[in-house]
Amino acid sequence: MQSAVTALGSVASIPQVSPRNVSVHIPSLDGIRAVSFLLVFLAHAGLAHLLPGGFGVTIFFFLSGYLITTLLRIEFDVTGSISLRLFYLRRILRILPPFYLILALATLLAFVGVLKAPLLPLGVLSQALHFSNYYAAHNGYYGLAAGTGVYWSLAVEEHFYLVFPLAYLLLRRRLPAVAQQLPLLIGICAAVLAWRIALVYWLGSSEDRTYHATDTRLDSILFGCILGLYGNPALDQTRISARWWKFFWLPLGLAGIVFSLVVRDPQFRETFRYTLQGLSLMPLFIVAVRYHDWAFCRLLNLGWVRFLGGISYSLYLVHHTVIFGLRELTGGPSIVEAVLAFGISVLIATVIYHLVEKPCARLRKRLSALGREPTSSSAPQHSLATSTAVGSAAMSGSGAGASS
Repeated sequence: MQSAVTALGSVASIPQVSPRNVSVHIPSLDGIRAVSFLLVFLAHAGLAHLLPGGFGVTIFFFLSGYLITTLLRIEFDVTGSISLRLFYLRRILRILPPFYLILALATLLAFVGVLKAPLLPLGVLSQALHFSNYYAAHNGYYGLAAGTGVYWSLAVEEHFYLVFPLAYLLLRRRLPAVAQQLPLLIGICAAVLAWRIALVYWLGSSEDRTYHATDTRLDSILFGCILGLYGNPALDQTRISARWWKFFWLPLGLAGIVFSLVVRDPQFRETFRYTLQGLSLMPLFIVAVRYHDWAFCRLLNLGWVRFLGGISYSLYLVHHTVIFGLRELTGGPSIVEAVLAFGISVLIATVIYHLVEKPCARLRKRLSALGREPTSSSAPQHSLATSTAVGSAAMSGSGAGASS
């Protein structure tokens, strides 16, 4: 763990990390969340022909995989195990209160006719039970409350959260070396790509199927997991110089993303695009985190950008419903509508953050404290070298709901 000194720069303190109470703040991630949300928002606000909203979701997926893997990795390194009970307790308190609150309000508005969209019981049930991505894969967003189509991405992440902690625990125990773990995760990513190729080129599956389904989008999360395991900019040393990261690998990653967006061939977009984007995001994350005080990376750490990133989960959940509501009044996308929708969404998300998310965060901490196990004499004891940001609440979640 001492390698985090190199990864994050000067160290103000090296606190002891208690079992089941791992908490660390990583620079630039709030800013990345904000950028991801803005891509999604602007696409929904009428600029989908110019800005890649779907790529914003892919960034959210990558970020979720990276964050969760980093947290699980730290916990296992510090305690020698992972508390699945506390992990799922934190997930429930982090994700579900805003999730069900906004879903209930949007569904109620649709039911009483304020939002003019047909509701189908199966559609609403699919959202409540976290299989709306497969519902959308076969039915589109018909039957869902207006604006709640974004819940499909939450379903993908919920499926990941359900399985990955146990899988990672088994992985650490059966294959303790990173060199043994990486081929397995890379192999799964390759298998997902092969499955997409089979669906698109041989079975003629629709774009909705490959875009929404967990079995075809899981690799977008797993690429983040791979970065969490190997070359983690918050934990690991690097033999590659800063110059190479900044002026070779970063431009190469940006070029890969641009290429994935400008190629318009439908079959490429639903097969190789997600793989190329996952690989290309790695140097972007490494530079943004490791060199967070360099050049444009500073923008990701501006106060107002970090503020947007901090409330991005509720923003992501509520913004499209707000856009639909305003569209009922204005009749179509416009600059005025976009500005109003953004302001109203920020206001609602801020209220939810203070009245729902923060109280739930305090409850998570209390319950985690009650559930902590005493440190076993056989458990490995490490100190976690971190940046001056140690002591912040935790590694916050992605717009789609990841958190500690």
